[in-house]
Amino acid sequence: MRDLIHTILTITFVIFLGSAINAQTDTKAQDPKFDAELAKKLGANDMGMRNYVLAILKTGPNDATVKGDERTKAFRGHFENMTRLAEEGKLAVAGPFGQNDKTFRGLFILAVPTVDEAKKLAETDPAVKAGIFIVDYIPWFGSASLMATPEIHKKIAKTNP
Repeated sequence: MRDLIHTILTITFVIFLGSAINAQTDTKAQDPKFDAELAKKLGANDMGMRNYVLAILKTGPNDATVKGDERTKAFRGHFENMTRLAEEGKLAVAGPFGQNDKTFRGLFILAVPTVDEAKKLAETDPAVKAGIFIVDYIPWFGSASLMATPEIHKKIAKTNP
């Protein structure tokens, strides 16, 4: 009987200790700086992350043949399209690559969960439609904080293309 009481007390203590540790861990896990409203606005999960698709723009088959006014119009549309996608909350970050030997020209980080959704968005780009660029797509899981980039960019850019 004494062993049974000892066993019950030990199990009770272990359960109590485990609960205390879990409670302490839960308290530590939620950072006091956590902003639930901002996390929701940016589409963050509990770790501050979300799904994206990287759309890598590469030199397309018509890059050398689209010239003059047609090229100017395609690139004007390219920048207008990026602005529209950012305003719609679909484009987190975009920008050109430096010179490289892979024909990589630029990157869109699209705030969509699937490659199919990313393709629909990238295909609205006039430079993609013109064949100046082709696009490779890669699913990516990254910080939801990237979704704040377009608003921050508006505050630090003196000019727009």
